[in-house]
Amino acid sequence: MSESLTGRRLYFMGICGTAMGNAALLARAAGHQVLGADTGVYPPMSTVLAAAGIELHEGYDAGRLARLAPDLVVIGNAMSRGNPEVEWLLDTRAIPFTSLPAMLHDFVLARRHNIVIAGTHGKTTTTALAAFLLRENGRDPGFLIGGVPLDPPVGSHLGALQDPFVIEGDEYDSAFFDKRSKFIHYAPHVAVLNNLEFDHADIFRDLADVQRTFHHLTRIVPRNGWIVLNGDDDNLRALGALPWTRVVRVGVGPGNDVRIEDFAEDPSGSGFSLSWQGRPWARVDWPCSGLYNARNAAMAATAVGLALGGADPTGLRLDALARFRGVKRRQEQLCQRPGLTVIEDFGHHPTALAETLQAFRQRFPGARLTAVFEPRSNTART
Repeated sequence: MSESLTGRRLYFMGICGTAMGNAALLARAAGHQVLGADTGVYPPMSTVLAAAGIELHEGYDAGRLARLAPDLVVIGNAMSRGNPEVEWLLDTRAIPFTSLPAMLHDFVLARRHNIVIAGTHGKTTTTALAAFLLRENGRDPGFLIGGVPLDPPVGSHLGALQDPFVIEGDEYDSAFFDKRSKFIHYAPHVAVLNNLEFDHADIFRDLADVQRTFHHLTRIVPRNGWIVLNGDDDNLRALGALPWTRVVRVGVGPGNDVRIEDFAEDPSGSGFSLSWQGRPWARVDWPCSGLYNARNAAMAATAVGLALGGADPTGLRLDALARFRGVKRRQEQLCQRPGLTVIEDFGHHPTALAETLQAFRQRFPGARLTAVFEPRSNTART
């Protein structure tokens, strides 16, 4: 981190959101004084922030922001015109402001080798998997996970500068004043493209529009970096050859550099084998369900192995996956007793829902499945 960016006084608008709160914790760990406001200051995030010495304020107040006089205001993408603090910042230009992704680039990512996990589905789990594997292989990675992971046990960590930083690369826009996808700010050394479908219909016109922003992400991967790409996904193959950097393809079909083979599932979990360019790499038996989670693990393992080992990822040990507990609200088992198992899952895109239900059918072959669906996202509602 450059000398000019240390010890700043940073104010986060919307600080209790998962991404904003974890980013605020990263900034605090990096030596900055952090404060912020939100309309919903409540546990668990408020408790974690307060324990880190972060000053919290309820609601938005332009006069209070003027009195606090931070060096920089970080505006979350839930903020919009009409917010009293936003309007005061625009009227007066008294305090510089930025988006969360731009702040992360300038204060955290600019000097790191970053693994950016992108895709329509599976970003949070794959980010947690990559951070978990790095830690289990003796590294101290930085990471920012857009959920509540069980492994690793926290959602953000600054880590050692010499080790990779793993970040969830969301394609949603950065702020009301910056409509680029968040991941454009994240300076990828390794970009993981897990899948690509039409999503976020409130900001993207069609599938081609989503492909365009993913193509922009690939353009900023350096020539000595890597793109780890789902080789079974037609919409990703349509991006073309990507000749400006190195590309590794992962999937079940022929032609992939890393192949997922012999996948099988039962009530205890699932198992599969991985091969690298036709040679055996590892056997994985773990508690997670679904071929899509096997792909998440294969993508994460390949990205981490390449980030650490150059042109061959197979030096990475994968035995720790047997202990991976996942992320809250991703196939999280809430109740199990004779005749009843209750599982919560965050899936909201039609493809994610279909894959989750297929995995449950394989895992519980004789059970009656009852699905209760809450259409909360823009995609789910439409």
